[in-house]
Amino acid sequence: MTAPTAVPRSRPVTADAAPPGGTPVGAGRMFSLFVLLAALIGLAASAVLTFDKLRILEDPSYIPSCNLNPVISCGSVMRTEQAEVFGFPNPLIGLAAFGALAAVGAGLLAGAAYRRWFWLGLQAGTVLGVVFVHWLIDQALYDIGALCPYCMLVWASVVLLFWYTTLHNLRTGVIPAGPRLRVVAREAARYHWALPVLWAAVIALLVLNRFWYYWSTLL
Repeated sequence: MTAPTAVPRSRPVTADAAPPGGTPVGAGRMFSLFVLLAALIGLAASAVLTFDKLRILEDPSYIPSCNLNPVISCGSVMRTEQAEVFGFPNPLIGLAAFGALAAVGAGLLAGAAYRRWFWLGLQAGTVLGVVFVHWLIDQALYDIGALCPYCMLVWASVVLLFWYTTLHNLRTGVIPAGPRLRVVAREAARYHWALPVLWAAVIALLVLNRFWYYWSTLL
């Protein structure tokens, strides 16, 4: 990752006025702060998961603190093949990815700007992240049959980073948008909270349905 280029603040670039080729693109304070906070939350969750995974490797009988019941059970998730998709613990990916994103967010908050290729790379990274996260959600619900609270924090961070990065790239013209897509992007930005809320509601309903046999015993 190259170091951000600091540039003087200027008027925001919108989807109706895409940046000229090679012009660095910055971000508003709210988006910059969001990237930093979301990355720090994901980083903290990944750090806890990495620590617990190392403890399990040292002592297979170790029980993580987030083992609360048969459904909310980090240990059950960490001991599966899905927890090491690429041959090493998944949280290590989170440590690297969220650490880099925290640096990006801090740079943006300090007034840095990045070239279009950087933003497109960030977009691609969030797309891959959200695809991977939804595969993990599917595995947790329908194969492993257990949930990990820290994993769910990572899921939420990735989904939100994907959504707001996409809105930012559409708004600034990093992602070229025709007239119709500009209108859609403008309305999506206006009601930016709607899709994340709907997204969370769908996942919550899937969790409720999948583990209803257990939730019903608590009623």
